[in-house]
Amino acid sequence: MSLETPAAPAASLPVLETEQDILTKARRATSRRKRNTWLLRLALVVVWLGSWEVTATYWIDPFFYSKPSRIWERLTEWVTSGTDFGSLWYQLWVTVEEALVGFAIGAVAGVIFGVILGRSQYLADVLAPFIKAANAVPRIVLASLFVIWFGLGLASKVATVVVLVFFVVFFNAFTGAREVDRNLIDNARILGAGRMQVIKAIVLPSATSWILSSLHTAFGFALIGAVVGEYAGSKAGIGFLISNAQGTFDSAGIYAAMIIITVVALVAEWGIGNLENRLLRWRPSMSTSSQTVI
Repeated sequence: MSLETPAAPAASLPVLETEQDILTKARRATSRRKRNTWLLRLALVVVWLGSWEVTATYWIDPFFYSKPSRIWERLTEWVTSGTDFGSLWYQLWVTVEEALVGFAIGAVAGVIFGVILGRSQYLADVLAPFIKAANAVPRIVLASLFVIWFGLGLASKVATVVVLVFFVVFFNAFTGAREVDRNLIDNARILGAGRMQVIKAIVLPSATSWILSSLHTAFGFALIGAVVGEYAGSKAGIGFLISNAQGTFDSAGIYAAMIIITVVALVAEWGIGNLENRLLRWRPSMSTSSQTVI
């Protein structure tokens, strides 16, 4: 009889993940999260539009509230056959041109005045009550005045857009200029930098994130200003289509125009976001866990 005891099986060694495996898992998790996010968004849109369609078909009067199928028909009609006042693309271009011109003028003016007043406490104290009073004036009233002053053409719409965009960009540029690290400015002046050199090399780069973040909101206001100006009085544009649809009780036309403006705003938001990412590459990237997807 053998007295030898059987050898215990060798313990299995744990398999260590490589860096490539960890990165692959992280990419898969990110891709899965994005896919689930878009699927949930799509489901919400489908439920919303479906419930609206059913409600407008069986319970509420679609003449007043319209419904998705009628809105789609109006959009298709405008795209294929045009509106009662010409091509849809011409109407859209009129509004976009007004928004772009006013946006450019208002943004540049807002940055210049915001940085100047942000770096000059004396000027800021002198002009503060006037700026607050101008910002408190209702924009719709100004749009009506601009139509009287400048007529029904491009100028009155651009003026309305400038007023809306200017204050959004101004307050962000003002705050960004005020938030610059004082030590950086003192060190630059010790090294012999002048006022304009300090603004170009330190103040503007430091305020860039504030200014770019304001542009997201400012372009939305630019589109609103163009539409409001056209609604107050115009010969063409998306706001003009909305005004005409209201006058003829065409609720589907109002919704269709709103959808067109929304699409333009989303495209502009995407473009501004790409511009922001390119200009702010120097910033430390936030961790994925701390980011909020909107």
